[in-house]
Amino acid sequence: MEPAPISFDNTEIAFKGKSDSDLNRSYYLFKLIGNPSLVKVGDVMTNFALALHIPIGWAIKGNIFKQFCGGETITECSRATKILDKGNIGTILDYSVEGKESEKDFDATTEETMRTIQTAHNNDHIPFCVFKVTGVARFALLEKINAKEKLMDEEIAEWQRVRERVDRICGLAEKTGTPVFIDAEDSWIQDAIDDLTNEMMEKYNGKKAVVYNTIQLYRHDRLAFLKKCHQDAKSKGYYSGYKLVRGAYMEKERARAAEKGYQDPIQPNKEASDRDFNLALEYCLENIDNISICCGSHNEQSSMLLATMMDKKGVSRNDKRVYFAQLFGMSDHISFNLAHAGYNVAKYVPYGPIREVIPYLIRRAKENTSVKGQTGRELGLIIKEKERRKSERN
Repeated sequence: MEPAPISFDNTEIAFKGKSDSDLNRSYYLFKLIGNPSLVKVGDVMTNFALALHIPIGWAIKGNIFKQFCGGETITECSRATKILDKGNIGTILDYSVEGKESEKDFDATTEETMRTIQTAHNNDHIPFCVFKVTGVARFALLEKINAKEKLMDEEIAEWQRVRERVDRICGLAEKTGTPVFIDAEDSWIQDAIDDLTNEMMEKYNGKKAVVYNTIQLYRHDRLAFLKKCHQDAKSKGYYSGYKLVRGAYMEKERARAAEKGYQDPIQPNKEASDRDFNLALEYCLENIDNISICCGSHNEQSSMLLATMMDKKGVSRNDKRVYFAQLFGMSDHISFNLAHAGYNVAKYVPYGPIREVIPYLIRRAKENTSVKGQTGRELGLIIKEKERRKSERN
């Protein structure tokens, strides 16, 4: 029997889990986020309030926090998880506390990440877990390692503690059978992260992909990097896991390259990013026997491309080696329609204490204003669904 066709325009499926009040909240939030000036003012005011320790959690908990986060704890994420469960969409618990610098905080983040893995164990609704290396390591240390600078004795000991934290997380992931994504970060610390991730892949991916690296295809060197890593893995006899994304730090990357006088690591234009992203999808699918992939994209064309290629190549829509993923609170028209058509889909569900998660929320708002058409598309679909519901009632 011919597989059911896919469409990202079905708003009834996309917003089935949202009440009218949820839709209205989303509408007004995306209207605000669509105004770059308001986002900039909000950024300044929020940072000012944080610096002065002014309590602002009450002001965002019922709106932007509720839209893009699951809650303050793993338990509180159950609300979001239940909505996703009904749409046959998995949850990726993402402890989104950022900017910490102490050993105590790094140990706490390690323990919290391991709690997400334990929560996911034997839970089909939580197919992956995720963490950032900067959540368990000092940024300046990663910078120094990336630059291949000589480490002091105390820094060698510090780096060993970082490696042990990452190893504990990946070891538990392998033991419980829950794959873990290691997120990509700034280019000037990424080599250190890549080396550590490849080390964990070689150690834990002997039977299947447990550890996944994240490849940012808005960098002009990443398609070649992905192919090289895959060939290395094949030669050493372990499986590769890759989460493919376009990237999230373009303005910062360009500004630093200009300031420091080195080659801009970012693609010359969006077309080049799209080309490499789609070529990476094709490469991974062609090598599906020893690569598992997660297409982490809010781009309709790339999502449709992978879905169509799977059908053409005879890769089952529910093959666990292929997943699609989007962020909670965004691109529900992609997530829910893909899941409805039988593909594996999961949503990143960030969580953490409100004050600690604010940097993540600010970044989400900035990304929405910088991605051409993203906010307008979200608004258009919400309006379409509001009108559909109104017409249905009349």
